Amino acid sequence: MNQNSNLSHIHSKTNMNLATTTIQRINYLLSEQPSIRSFQWSPIMWGSTWSFLIISISSYIVTSTTLHLLLLVLIRRGRPVPLGPIPALHSLAMSLISVIIFLGMLSSAVAEIRDTRWIWRRSKTPLQWLLCFPIGTRPSGRVFFWSYAFYLSRFMHVLRTFFTILRRRNLSFFQLFNHSILICMSFLWLEFSQSFQVIAILLMTLVFALVYAYRFWTEIGLRRARFPFVMNCHLVFLGCNLACHIGVLLLHFYKGGCNGMGAWFFNSVLNVFVLLVFLRSYIKTYYLIRENYFNVSASSISEVEDFVTSQTSNKPLSKKEM
Repeated sequence: MNQNSNLSHIHSKTNMNLATTTIQRINYLLSEQPSIRSFQWSPIMWGSTWSFLIISISSYIVTSTTLHLLLLVLIRRGRPVPLGPIPALHSLAMSLISVIIFLGMLSSAVAEIRDTRWIWRRSKTPLQWLLCFPIGTRPSGRVFFWSYAFYLSRFMHVLRTFFTILRRRNLSFFQLFNHSILICMSFLWLEFSQSFQVIAILLMTLVFALVYAYRFWTEIGLRRARFPFVMNCHLVFLGCNLACHIGVLLLHFYKGGCNGMGAWFFNSVLNVFVLLVFLRSYIKTYYLIRENYFNVSASSISEVEDFVTSQTSNKPLSKKEM
């Protein structure tokens, strides 16, 4: 019995050491690599210039519109273009990328608070630092590395627009606007070292991980949730986002100022517009749920695009069609 107990203790200790080593290794990969610690946003980096931002967003809008018009001319309206497993693979990839950025940003934020708290511990708490960077903060270090990774992932995110055009034969102004704004906002976070971006990226990547995992689930033919899952995820996000924006504003006026408030104000105006459009679609969806739940769960309205419901006019499926 004593020998078995010793073996069990040794086995348990070995597992704990292995778990500790694994966590340390993951933490090193996410926040302690030299390339992450020494990151600095500069004009020589890919996608870091204003001209690139303007050209890329313009190209996205022009390409999407051109593709939509070509399909209207060449293919009978309403006939979808088969894409096979591509949308499912895209959703899986985006979910995994979102998880990695979420973990990387979380690990990096903890490391930055640990390494720099001695500078500002008398004037700020960790939560205040997450919401409000000190004035003079430069876009360098761990959290800005993951902010840059999030910015790059937005270009992969816009592929959903082309999937919508090809499969649903529909192009929404709000979809174009929303995706363009996400690219613009993530660029401004880096360019102006904007406060609030750490929490914003944590919230968004968490939502994207859940939403894209759910989309992958449904793309491979598994059962949908019996409520508008995507829309409710975004509603929770927008509520948290609004609360954090209020927190930033209060900290700016009562705690000595926050960095990048010009960019924050611009983003806030855009977020208000997105919130109003989303709430309009949310109310419309729940009105339709009261009329006929199954019609709504099968329609494109329940599959709201990443922050704004796509204002499509797709006809819901009937119960017989389901």
